Amino acid sequence: MPVSILDKAIAAITPPESDAARAEARAKAEAAATPGSWLAQILDHHRQIESAFAAVKAASTAEARRAAQKALALILTGHAIAEEAAIYPALAADKQVGHAELAYQEQAAAKMEMGLLERLDPMSQDYLDKLEHIRGAVAHHVYSEEGTWFLELADDVDATEQALITQRYSEEFARYTGKVAA
Repeated sequence: MPVSILDKAIAAITPPESDAARAEARAKAEAAATPGSWLAQILDHHRQIESAFAAVKAASTAEARRAAQKALALILTGHAIAEEAAIYPALAADKQVGHAELAYQEQAAAKMEMGLLERLDPMSQDYLDKLEHIRGAVAHHVYSEEGTWFLELADDVDATEQALITQRYSEEFARYTGKVAA
């Protein structure tokens, strides 16, 4: 299955940021996160997602690649559902409606692309190309969240709202994955 029109569109609207820009955004987000907070949990999940993409790419057999893909799908989808239920409504309430809507759209596209990835031969170049398109789109999404959107949210809401966001994020992540967020 060659690269789809959707893949090309995603690539066109998600220009890659430099590694330095991503590292700077991550460092700012880590500085703003308090232990156990929604932001700290999200940053941990972002690191897990990055590692899971690398594990899929590095797998040397079809069976190992499919197993790694399932692990990636679990963390990626659980994380997305938790953000969609807890974080994006908080963004919208914080007058970041456009960011919230874009985030929902990006995550819907990633979930659909992960479903399409399942239909490809895991050892094919088409598979690796689609995996890289998804990874690139997710990396751009993470950069937007860590670089501005979530920092603004963390600065704008009071302690009561922070606690609610943390509780809801943790609940939704656990509901999907069966794992308590760190």
